[in-house]
Amino acid sequence: MATYKFPHNFLWGAASAAYQVEGAWNEDGKGESIWDRFSHTSGKIDDNLTGDIACDHYHRFEEDIALMRQLGLKAYRFSIGWARVLPNGRERINPAGLDFYDRLVDALCAANVEPFLTLYHWDLPQALQDEGGWENRNTAYAFADYSALMVKRLGDRVKYWTTFNEPSVVTFDGNLSGKHAPGIQDARVAYQVAHNLMVAHGLGVQAIRNTNSKVEAGIVLNLWMADPATDSPEDIAAAETAWNSSETLFLDPIFKGHYPLAAYDLVGEDMPKIQDGDMALISQELDYVGINFYSRNLVSAAQKIDKVPGSEYTEMGWEVCAPAMRRMLVKINNAYKLPPIYITENGSAFKDEVSADGKVHDPRRLDYLKQHFIQTRLAMQDGVDIRGYMVWSLMDNFEWGHGFTKRFGLVRVDYETQKRTVKDSGDWYAEVTRTNQIHD
Repeated sequence: MATYKFPHNFLWGAASAAYQVEGAWNEDGKGESIWDRFSHTSGKIDDNLTGDIACDHYHRFEEDIALMRQLGLKAYRFSIGWARVLPNGRERINPAGLDFYDRLVDALCAANVEPFLTLYHWDLPQALQDEGGWENRNTAYAFADYSALMVKRLGDRVKYWTTFNEPSVVTFDGNLSGKHAPGIQDARVAYQVAHNLMVAHGLGVQAIRNTNSKVEAGIVLNLWMADPATDSPEDIAAAETAWNSSETLFLDPIFKGHYPLAAYDLVGEDMPKIQDGDMALISQELDYVGINFYSRNLVSAAQKIDKVPGSEYTEMGWEVCAPAMRRMLVKINNAYKLPPIYITENGSAFKDEVSADGKVHDPRRLDYLKQHFIQTRLAMQDGVDIRGYMVWSLMDNFEWGHGFTKRFGLVRVDYETQKRTVKDSGDWYAEVTRTNQIHD
């Protein structure tokens, strides 16, 4: 049996996002977000449900922090609901919203759980969307002001500040395919959104540092490794083209100061308006980068590959292929001068079995996590500087357009009663966080 030991200060955690867990969608002065509007629009969510209550984390966060302690978490990655603290996205502050995050952070600190805070996890205030959303460059300046407000309030206790979670999803799912809020389907809008998100990231980093020079600023990107279907030169070239035309769209501006050349060919006349100084703003040095990884794309020059024979697939239809994670981490480590990396999301949705004694047996999720932890440790041995790992997700929650139909949690949530039950994978993870090692 092989044993994989992690550094003594490795930051084991779990993650969530405001809209997916908080509920209390219109309580205590909170404004409407684009996800409130989107989920209340008939036909947008698979089960026609909303995040109005979600996991009721707004009222149950102390119970949830007790679960974090039970799991031995060293960190909790969560996001701020922008409309909860600034109902219109700017200027008018909602004191009750700020007080909630104050209490949450205080409770995390009291439990010795490091708060790992994301400023934007997809829930733009609807008032800003009404002014053009991320297509409107003014939203980037509103984001900077919001960032400064939050750091001023919480920066004495929160060390890790993430500007954006997965700008590619905001861009393509929210503004190109329209399957996420705000539901726009327009390539020109999408690419302008992509650039304005990067500008907002740059302005946000400046606002964070200008408000408190002692905290760390970063961003979270989701990456899918592009693997060739065969060893043929054609497939290898096709995989490299796929990587360069999709996965580098945000890596290159942040870490190289320019958009990838492939993007100009791909986007053509829909390339966004870029102002003087934008690229320098976008590419300022970061203290860390978060990487979200779930699966890979298998690329063939000849045909589209839907399913890989012999591979396991999650409820999301994503292939389970942990070695692709190691390849991806080594690839970006070789291609860019990166700051320290945190794995900020990794996990799997499977149909959980609740046994007669009330326990939740989820061997496939447990094995998924184990294999990805091992590949991460191997990537570290390859020279990749990885400092921590946040499992997605702490608990089952509102899975965006899928509603409550997909469960990723280490903790099962009964949405009728809000009862929490730690799954087998959660018990296993508690042993990992306690011993700081994994046995194969």
